[in-house]
Amino acid sequence: MKKVLIISTSIRSGSNSEVLAHEFEKGAKEAGHDVEFISLKDKNIAFCRGCLACQKLHKCVINDDAILIADKMCESEVIVWVSPIYYYEMSGQMKTLIDRCNSLYSRDYKFKDIYFLTVAAEDEQYVPEKAINGLQGWIDCFEGVELKETLFVGGVNGPNEINNHEKLKQAYEMGRNI
Repeated sequence: MKKVLIISTSIRSGSNSEVLAHEFEKGAKEAGHDVEFISLKDKNIAFCRGCLACQKLHKCVINDDAILIADKMCESEVIVWVSPIYYYEMSGQMKTLIDRCNSLYSRDYKFKDIYFLTVAAEDEQYVPEKAINGLQGWIDCFEGVELKETLFVGGVNGPNEINNHEKLKQAYEMGRNI
């Protein structure tokens, strides 16, 4: 059994990416993993100030929701990032949280496996490449951590367009097989 943290970065309630995330969650829970789901839609996360105090304090000096999320990330063995693709990149909320997790570098983090689930209105296979590269840049800063698998669902835009999509089963199976 692994401790899994799913971070949904869409700010739209019932978003297509959130539906995808819940399928992954369902599969992971059915496989017996300890799964926590966090949505950023109601979280207060400020921009990183670049002060680097977190490297000495092992936590950020900005007192907001990013501190608790970083603590949960530190204690998880698997992190699942979930993002809509905007302008061929990860959501701004995801990038802001990644920047705020700078304190993890100097901590005894447990995560080793990262998964990335993305959705977009565009359907071409190249659509998530820049977002994947951005996430890989963060992963490369952590020793022994790897991007295990990605899943892209294109051609979904409006609310609930992902419902009954064939790739929902793939997200479920990814969750079951972590």
